Amino acid sequence: MKTTIFEDMGIIRAQTLLAMEGLTEELIDRIPPGCRNNIRWQLGHIYFVTEHLTLSQLKLAMNLPEGFVERFGSGKGPLDYPDSLPKPTLPELKILLTEQLDRIRKQYPMDRLNESVDAINTSTGLLMVTPEQSLRYNLYHEGLHAGILSTYKRVLTQ
Repeated sequence: MKTTIFEDMGIIRAQTLLAMEGLTEELIDRIPPGCRNNIRWQLGHIYFVTEHLTLSQLKLAMNLPEGFVERFGSGKGPLDYPDSLPKPTLPELKILLTEQLDRIRKQYPMDRLNESVDAINTSTGLLMVTPEQSLRYNLYHEGLHAGILSTYKRVLTQ
């Protein structure tokens, strides 16, 4: 059975949302020993990067709440920004993550998947020159951060 890229993204997103079960506001702000980020950052980063990877190359409108670029961009962390910067609550993050893929899928021009666009260079050194490459990389990226989220949750609740 063949699936579409958005079906694959939905499967991974369902795992991310499942990992959110049992989280609290207090827990998601704790930084595990030896780590730089917390669960709130992992969730916001997943949302931010999905917006960027799926929409920016095609110059489609991104839905980034105030403070998301500063809080959740690559290379950022909870210790890098002032407390005055808006902080999404756990319920807000859950709503954003739950609604994101359907919103993107509805506006996404599937006929442009292999269009040559401005490249995105990832922190891992991958150069993505088509929207399809960016969508596929997003599968890896979200899986990586969902795994980190699950590890943080396990470490912090022992």
